[in-house]
Amino acid sequence: MHVADLETPALLIDLDILEHNLRRVADYTQAHGLRLRPHTKTHKTPAVGRRQLDVGAVGLTVAKVGEAEVMLGAQPPDLLVAYPVIGASKLERLMKVARKTRVTVALDSLFAGRQLSDAARAAQVEIGVLAEVDVGLGRVGVSPGDELVQLAQGLQRLPNLRFEGITFYPGHIKDHGEQGRQQLARLGELIPCMLADLRRAGLPVNVVSGGSTPSLYHSHELPGLNEIRPGTYVYNDLNTVRSGGCTLDGCAASILLTVVSTARPGQIIIDGGSKTFSSDRSVNSSENSFGYLVEAPGAVFHKMNEEHGYVDVTRAEHNFRVGDRIHIIPNHVCVAVNLHERVYGVRGEEVEEVWTVEGRGKLQ
Repeated sequence: MHVADLETPALLIDLDILEHNLRRVADYTQAHGLRLRPHTKTHKTPAVGRRQLDVGAVGLTVAKVGEAEVMLGAQPPDLLVAYPVIGASKLERLMKVARKTRVTVALDSLFAGRQLSDAARAAQVEIGVLAEVDVGLGRVGVSPGDELVQLAQGLQRLPNLRFEGITFYPGHIKDHGEQGRQQLARLGELIPCMLADLRRAGLPVNVVSGGSTPSLYHSHELPGLNEIRPGTYVYNDLNTVRSGGCTLDGCAASILLTVVSTARPGQIIIDGGSKTFSSDRSVNSSENSFGYLVEAPGAVFHKMNEEHGYVDVTRAEHNFRVGDRIHIIPNHVCVAVNLHERVYGVRGEEVEEVWTVEGRGKLQ
């Protein structure tokens, strides 16, 4: 099949770039002695998860139980649920996953720990646990110091749970500028302090799990960190570019669209809107745009309805006609993937693979 044969909108994955991204991270983690347990939130596709495992990932990371169920299709030796699992029905489903592969759960409360312990004991399985600590994002995680030690001690005492270490997400580090470097330096000072507190309490810490795509290639600068969980790196997007995590030629994902109207001077309408793209604005930029138009970087994709994308072409480097096809690199690829039923793996103008986004909409 040729790309020209695809109906639009269509989410394309450049397989050459995908393979380069996978190999680059695998080489980096191997060179620095880091475990790679990538988050599947970006691709949501077992076939891509299998590719990550085949180039050296020790396991996969998911957020929800539904994603864990889907990612069993990648045959992972290990699944980390990087999200507290609350509720009897979800825990019952998770125990079924745990009978098929090793499962670890990140959590930040003994309430979640006790529910997980009860479910594991009833199912006669053992579940690994990581104590989640907040290192600056202010989302989930206990505070470093006494709160972290108390959580870890409580988890260690619960039956059928295996305390493995700590986890954090440095999502507040969004660039490599002066502020980003200062935040990274503070994190590099904080990790050894947390580990020292836990050791003084007699708590073994085998796993120190962190990392994100923007900070990915600085992970080796963090003393004590031994596992990273980047997600977006697999495809990358415009926000990764703006954060300094990659360049445009590292973006494997783009959305193929058709120009459906040029009726208004200085504007084109494309056949993809809020049902095709993420509504996330670009990070580290004042530009009011939902993506990067590859064929005309001067064009601005500034507005969306459900089925319509409005593109200002007054400064575009190309004159567009109805029927023209364009490629847009989205701001936030993870959310965009969740809107598409299928993605198309392409090499040049040939479609080599078609993947169903099996993790799409797995909210529970």
